[in-house]
Amino acid sequence: MANFNPAMNKPVMDKQSVAVWHTENPTSAKLILSGRLDLYTLDQLWKTIRSQQSKWLKQASSSQKNLQIDAAKIDFLDGVGVAFLIDVQHAQETADGLCEIVSLGQQYQAQIARFAPFQKLFTRQNQKTETDLITRTGQATAEFFKNSKDLVTFVGQVSAELAWFVRNPRLLRWNDFALVAVEAGVAAMPIVGLVAFLIGVILSFQSAIGLEKFGAITFVGPLVSLGIFRELGPLITAILLAGRSSAAFAAEIGTMTVNNEVDALVTAGLNPLRFLVLPRVIAGILVTPILTIFADVVSVFASGLTMLIYGVPLITFYEGLKNTVSAEDVLSGLVKATVYGLVVASVGCLRGMQTGTGAAAVGNSTTRAVVSSIVMIVVVDGIFAFISFKTGF
Repeated sequence: MANFNPAMNKPVMDKQSVAVWHTENPTSAKLILSGRLDLYTLDQLWKTIRSQQSKWLKQASSSQKNLQIDAAKIDFLDGVGVAFLIDVQHAQETADGLCEIVSLGQQYQAQIARFAPFQKLFTRQNQKTETDLITRTGQATAEFFKNSKDLVTFVGQVSAELAWFVRNPRLLRWNDFALVAVEAGVAAMPIVGLVAFLIGVILSFQSAIGLEKFGAITFVGPLVSLGIFRELGPLITAILLAGRSSAAFAAEIGTMTVNNEVDALVTAGLNPLRFLVLPRVIAGILVTPILTIFADVVSVFASGLTMLIYGVPLITFYEGLKNTVSAEDVLSGLVKATVYGLVVASVGCLRGMQTGTGAAAVGNSTTRAVVSSIVMIVVVDGIFAFISFKTGF
């Protein structure tokens, strides 16, 4: 019987009479239910019954374990009671046993049927299966071709938007362009300047060690400057932007993707590529050559200072630089820098648009943006090296 406590506004019952577990033998058990099965009566009893069931299921037996739930004396069953029954059945089926509920009222059967099949209520743990080398190679190849297809498609879409920009320059979001250009350009000058200065100093010292043995110390400055203008200046700038700006683009757009802001733009009838990607790509195209010029000047200046240590005057360094480096060399580096800027900005935006769901999605997109940008920079640099070998440009 149940008494009622007005102060607590809930029934007071003998919880031991609500659910009683009987272990008949290692392969058979019975759970007798009676009275009210609700939050108050199953408070601690739920854990007790499940503990008894777990001990019984762990008992060694070669036969299937059968559990019978006698529900003939249930007077009341709410959502907590239904959850209790489902939990007991799930534990039984997880252990490859059988569970049978007998004499349950029709109204209560309807309550339980609403949750059928109840397996969907429990999260399945994904079991990692080991795959052989051939399978992993196939999966990696398929992923490579998928990424290549996505990249080619995105390049085509960005090219179409750039063509639209050429026809309609006034329609670009110039405020966004200015903000991105300042963040990716002006804010990147300290790190670009520092790395460029160190590159100039290190290259000059390392080159001087070898050329000094041949009495050709005066050729260090022109050779280092030529390499900086044609190759190292654009390359170092692009790699720094890949780790800084490309990651920032991927994180910004990736966060918007996770928050469904990109979908909101589509719903509002706006083109996400034109709205988000185009200002960043144009900023990357225009900012990278400017940063490259800055990096070239700093590196050459650092090389000139280093040559002073070896007794080479700045005027001698300047004359050698003027006679060795031509406008074509500078232009070659700037063309590379422009393409690098396009690659870095586009890859960062692409990875941001590809961001999935979950707490680690933005971080994964950022990592993929940096890695993909550096790989693409190396590929493009190899293409330029081949073109330079064939044309001399």
